[in-house]
This record gives sequence, C-alpha cells and structure tokens, in this order.
Amino acid sequence: MSEFAFFRFKSANMLTPDEERDKDEIISLTEQVLDSRGIECDARIAKVSEDVLREILEEVRKIRRKRKNKNVVSDDGSSNEEFTDNEWEQHDKKEATYVR
Repeated sequence: MSEFAFFRFKSANMLTPDEERDKDEIISLTEQVLDSRGIECDARIAKVSEDVLREILEEVRKIRRKRKNKNVVSDDGSSNEEFTDNEWEQHDKKEATYVR
C-alpha cells in the first residue's frame, strides 16, 4: 500500500534525492502515517488529491527528522543541537524543489 504512495510522491516530483535513495525508510514511515489517517488501500491512495499527498509527505518528513535527530551524534559523543520546525522547513525548502 505505502509503496504505491511512494510512487505517487515520486511521479509528482515531491521527493528529494535523499528521500528517493532511502525508499524503504520512506515507505515504512508512509505506512505509519497512512495507518494513522485510516487510509488502508491503494484505491484510496489513488484518489487522494495532490495537496493531501503533500500533507502526508510532510508528516513523513517530520517523523524522519525526529528519528534522524535522535540518532545524530557528533564525533566527541555529544548530541548535536536539534533544529526547530522552522529551521527544518527552511532546510526542506532548500532540498526539495517541486517540479510540475
């Protein structure tokens, strides 16, 4: 199910190169988001508007950032500072260029 959503993201040019490389992670996180929204089948995903699809991808990115933020440790063993949501949004805008 979420693999179909991944290909909708990809066909709409919504994914960054990094997200395309981490396909399995994106699919796993998309599965979590779709489950939380009660979307259970490919037919429903196919009918979702592009705006809703973007919202789903934004939720996936938030979960992914939180996971990466917890796993990032500098060379001296201390944790790096966490980005605020606004800083992540700015980072995403730089990385993700949507092409229609």
